[in-house]
Amino acid sequence: MFKRILVVCTGNICRSPIAEALLKKLLPELVIESAGTAVTKSNLTDAPAHPYSEQICTENHLDISDHNARQLSPELCDGFDLILVMSHEHIEEVALLSPGSRGKTMLIGQWIGLGDIEDPILKPKTSFDTLYQTLFRATNTWAKKLS
Repeated sequence: MFKRILVVCTGNICRSPIAEALLKKLLPELVIESAGTAVTKSNLTDAPAHPYSEQICTENHLDISDHNARQLSPELCDGFDLILVMSHEHIEEVALLSPGSRGKTMLIGQWIGLGDIEDPILKPKTSFDTLYQTLFRATNTWAKKLS
């Protein structure tokens, strides 16, 4: 049984904060957090969620206003039972960073037939609307599998 779930994207400001909020609402008994593979490199440490991510969450009655981006680390990977990532590239990045975590790393979109969930950074709000709908479907399917 999974008790601790980590959601991973690249900058931890667009995709993973939304997915984290959705999973927290669906699975309140579990510990759910998020991180990014390139937070430090992108100079995003402690950055708030992207304004469109925050807006789309607010429109859907989710609050990510106190989100702070953080860098994925081997220690962080070790502390979770399941790591949900947005792309095949993230699977490889997790495996390089924490080889022992490869077996517990899965695509968040796998149960809805999606390999990669595209990063909407630098795109219009409509891309974030689409992202939200995709993550809504993916997280609801994961919640059913984990319940």
